[in-house]
Amino acid sequence: MEYNKEKIQEAVLALLYLNFTPDTHRSWKSLHWNAMDALHEKGFIADPKNKNKSVALSEEGLEKAKQACKQLFT
Repeated sequence: MEYNKEKIQEAVLALLYLNFTPDTHRSWKSLHWNAMDALHEKGFIADPKNKNKSVALSEEGLEKAKQACKQLFT
């Protein structure tokens, strides 16, 4: 599968905007915590609240992620 790099960059900017702080004009590099918690509650990912810099996807989460990636970026 070949990805549209422009769409990926646009999605990354949108994710950065979700974490944007107007007073400092800065954005955290990590993904939005509320979204990560919601994905965990749905069973798509392991609990993101730990010291790891990565998170495990469940089988269902992996399939949803693959579908979303195809829909958004191809």
